[in-house]
Amino acid sequence: MEIDHSFYMNLAIDEAWKYQGLTYPNPAVGCTVRGEHGEILAVESHHKAGEPHAEVNALKSAYYKLTQNKAILKLHDSEKIHTFLLQNHKNIFKNCSLYSTLEPCSHVGKTPSCANLIANLGIKNIYIGAEDINAIAAKGNEILAKSGLHVTLHVEEQKCKDLLLPFLKFMKNNFVFFKWAQRLNGTTDGGIVSSEASRKNVHAMRNVCDLLVIGGNTVRSDRPTLDARLVNGKAPDILILSREKDFDRTIPLFSVTNRKVTIASDFSVLKNYKNIMIEGSEKMYGLSRDITDYYLCYLAPGFGGKEGFGNIEDKFDILNAGKEAEDIILWMKRRI
Repeated sequence: MEIDHSFYMNLAIDEAWKYQGLTYPNPAVGCTVRGEHGEILAVESHHKAGEPHAEVNALKSAYYKLTQNKAILKLHDSEKIHTFLLQNHKNIFKNCSLYSTLEPCSHVGKTPSCANLIANLGIKNIYIGAEDINAIAAKGNEILAKSGLHVTLHVEEQKCKDLLLPFLKFMKNNFVFFKWAQRLNGTTDGGIVSSEASRKNVHAMRNVCDLLVIGGNTVRSDRPTLDARLVNGKAPDILILSREKDFDRTIPLFSVTNRKVTIASDFSVLKNYKNIMIEGSEKMYGLSRDITDYYLCYLAPGFGGKEGFGNIEDKFDILNAGKEAEDIILWMKRRI
């Protein structure tokens, strides 16, 4: 029976998209471990910089599924998981296959080398979506191949590159994404639109982004804080895009400690930042259209409000559609 390698890679891709926007300055990466009879042993991803990589999380889950040894479930530090697997694997992975959206890392940094771990576990077949262009972490495939493992490259390559694009942008200059929430009838006004779970997801992204961009009219009317309080995170710097420089300084966003607030009529300050979130609606969309890489929409299952993106005729390609509690989350790129 022919194995559908795209199926297993797409599981990894979908899992990684759940953490897109949360792993900065690392890439979002997913990993699937397949058993010798085609069974799915694990589908995991990288969650946060400094924490275990996708391959380590997947191998941890797969080890438990194969052995039912709960000792590994108590481990959360990447180095400790590496050590445990190397000492206790007993060749249980030798007939397994591993699918990773990105070439396993070769270097030892905040976490040990995933390529070395995989090689030492003796996993028979490795399937890679995209190769790593980061010189520090690259050449993991060479480690795997030299260890006698069978490495297949470019499985669902374009989808994996779409997933990787934010990281590539971080590496070169910056990544800019535009986020909004809307109802089924397309409205964005009239109070809170998305669910609490979606708002926590946005706050988690604010916690790792460098700069948040918002329009002056929104600041004046909504009087926001624009912090990451729902996840006890840090607040990003703010760019208020406005021709008028006078604002009521009692608006909460001005009182957040360790934050720089810039008021400007253009986007020139973006050159000083790497990971940039823009929040807004129709007007801000138009102003930022030519500098935005990806779009993130939280689609809430309800009606209400009066205003939205009424005068825009752009079309999008959906990169990933997921679900966060009540809402549908869409990562998209604009068709050029």
